[in-house]
Amino acid sequence: MKARIGLTGGIGSGKSEAARVFSGLGALLVDADALAREAVAPGSEGFAAIARRWPEALRDGALDRAALARIVFADPAARNELNAIVHPIVRRLADARECEAAPEQLVVHDVPLLFENDYYRRCDANVLVLAPLEERLERVMRRSGLSRAAVEERMAAQIDPARARELADFTLENDGSLEQLRARAAALYRELLAVAPTRSLE
Repeated sequence: MKARIGLTGGIGSGKSEAARVFSGLGALLVDADALAREAVAPGSEGFAAIARRWPEALRDGALDRAALARIVFADPAARNELNAIVHPIVRRLADARECEAAPEQLVVHDVPLLFENDYYRRCDANVLVLAPLEERLERVMRRSGLSRAAVEERMAAQIDPARARELADFTLENDGSLEQLRARAAALYRELLAVAPTRSLE
C-alpha cells in the first residue's frame, strides 16, 4: 500500500467532508467512528464490557449512546475507561480493513482522537482540518440538537487546536465555502499522493 495517512479535526471542523473527498479520489478510508460502532454492537466484546461497567447505559438490550455520552463526557475517568475498552478493538478492526488496500492506494485513517491516543505516531503523515470556533459550534448544534454547553463540553474533551496544529504535518483550513473545502482537500490529496512512500503492511 501507499502511505498511512492520519486525518483528524475537532467536532464540527469538516473532517468528514475531507474524508469523503479523499475516498472519492481513490483512498481507502478507515473510519474510526464506524469501527467504534462495530466494536460495541450487541453481541460484541465491547458491548459486553460496557454492559458490565455501565448497565445504566443500556436500553432494550442495546447501547443507549446518548446515556453513555452523558456519563463519559461528564467524567474524564469514565471516558478513559471507555477508551480502554473500545480503542484496542477499533485498532484491530482498522488493521484488518487496511489489509484490503491495493499496492498503490493511500490509506486514510479518519480518527477523531488521532493525537489524543497517539495513533498519529503510526502514520506516515497527519492531516488536521481546522475551522473557526463559532462555525463549528453552530454546525454541531444545528445537526445534533445539542445545547451550546453540551457541544462545548465535547470540544473540551478534544485536543486544543493550537496543539493539534503543532503535531500535524498538513493542515486543511475550512474557513470558506463547502466548495472551497472540497477543492483544498483535493489539492492536498494530490500532494499526499505525490510525496507518499510505499510501505509494506505491519
